[in-house]
Amino acid sequence: MNVDEILTSRGKLKILKLLFTKGQANITSIARETGLNHGLAEKHLEDLVKAGLVIERRYGRMRIFMVDLRDPKVSGLYEIIRQLESL
Repeated sequence: MNVDEILTSRGKLKILKLLFTKGQANITSIARETGLNHGLAEKHLEDLVKAGLVIERRYGRMRIFMVDLRDPKVSGLYEIIRQLESL
């Protein structure tokens, strides 16, 4: 996945901004707080995990998604989004 696909997807951006703010959340919480339906939120999360921007942890049946700002790729994207928001 390239940067264009992430920055032009409102759903992916909403999820990333939420995770940057909260640190971690489950799919139900992400869907509710971003206004996306559950299936679309799940698809976007799968794409973000494949891109290496989001980490998925499983606790039994519960799936928790988070970002690791120590990862240079993730922290760089965080800075880009933060700068664009301040324009």
